[in-house]
Amino acid sequence: MLDRELIRKQPDLVRTGIQRKRMDSSIVDEFLAVDADFRRVATETGNAQAEMNQVSKSIGMLMGQGKKDEAEAAKTQAAELKKRVGELEDQQRLLEAKLHDVELNFPNIPHDSAPDGDDETQNPVIREWGIKPSFDFEPKPHWDLCDQHNMIDLARGAKITGSGWVVYKGVGARFQRALFNFMVDFQTTKNGYEEIYPPFVVNRESLIGTGNLPKFEDDLYKTIDDFFLIPTAEVPVTNLYRDEILDAGQLPIKHAAFSGCFRREAGAAGKDTRGIQRIHQFDKVEMVKFVEPSTSYDELEALVTDAEAILQALGLHYRVIELCTGDMGSKATKIYDIEVWSPGVGKYLEVSSCGNFGDYQSRRANIRFRPEAGAKPEFVHILNGSGVAVPRLYAAILETFQDASGNISIPEALHGYFGSKSIG
Repeated sequence: MLDRELIRKQPDLVRTGIQRKRMDSSIVDEFLAVDADFRRVATETGNAQAEMNQVSKSIGMLMGQGKKDEAEAAKTQAAELKKRVGELEDQQRLLEAKLHDVELNFPNIPHDSAPDGDDETQNPVIREWGIKPSFDFEPKPHWDLCDQHNMIDLARGAKITGSGWVVYKGVGARFQRALFNFMVDFQTTKNGYEEIYPPFVVNRESLIGTGNLPKFEDDLYKTIDDFFLIPTAEVPVTNLYRDEILDAGQLPIKHAAFSGCFRREAGAAGKDTRGIQRIHQFDKVEMVKFVEPSTSYDELEALVTDAEAILQALGLHYRVIELCTGDMGSKATKIYDIEVWSPGVGKYLEVSSCGNFGDYQSRRANIRFRPEAGAKPEFVHILNGSGVAVPRLYAAILETFQDASGNISIPEALHGYFGSKSIG
């Protein structure tokens, strides 16, 4: 959600920002029209209340002066004004709700440094790390490796739930658990994040706070009592501080949370459906930061570094790209994606997206901080990033460290978690 005063005073700046994201900027005009009605009615309400108070005060004075007829007329006028004030207050509440609904559909404005572009084909590569693995044999994709070692069961996952749901079993389930335990420990012991284990189900207010609602409701799994399965731990962790005022001394707050993630992937049918590249339930370690506005873009660079450290510890080749304005979505001001090379699939797979949301989420969730004692509260800046998502990391490790027989060497950083140096 954007600052109302920004939209009122600099509508052209907001329009330009929305257009940079290749989105419809007519929402600015919609807001301004509703806002004009809201402010007009608010003014009328204030004037009617002031007149009603003035007339009401005159009644006693007129009675004291023996002007009974005039006092009775004033009573009639006061009653009419009271009714008018009530009607205006009802209008004001309706317009306030309408204005809020419009505000919730505003996209965030991209940072000046975000590269302009139309889509993912125009995302610049910022850097690469490690050497892309080469083989003297044709590397197998992870789904063949998983079949060879009886690690996952897609058919039974589809039977018990549906297409896009996976059963991990045996060594495959143990490897899955090793990955997320390693990543939680890494982010908490090496990078200074506090561990959170959040609910996997949240209420509507929490999803509004992060910007997932109202726009992305079709992508979410919803219960009959208006709760939702989380698409990422970003949602519950961000809302830990909803409607709170933090002290500056608490910032930055850094949380790392393991969770299951649940997504319908609406509109993604037929894309990357082999193996576990795109599934409806997956595990992920999410990093969330609450920081002072003046430090948020430095904190974003540090967040990306923290996510990269996982892949470096595992010895995986990857690249960092910066999302152009047309590909970054509605919520962020600036985003970096980290893509790991998956040699069996023959392409880079996104395993982390690290974004700065500025005060967009904190305004929606009403999360503020007090810069110093007695100072007026300000909205914090919120950042989050995957540290990292398990399924594609899982696939990349199997494919990167396979041999000609299809056996897999386990990266040294995982030996203590997995309990073995190899699969097969």
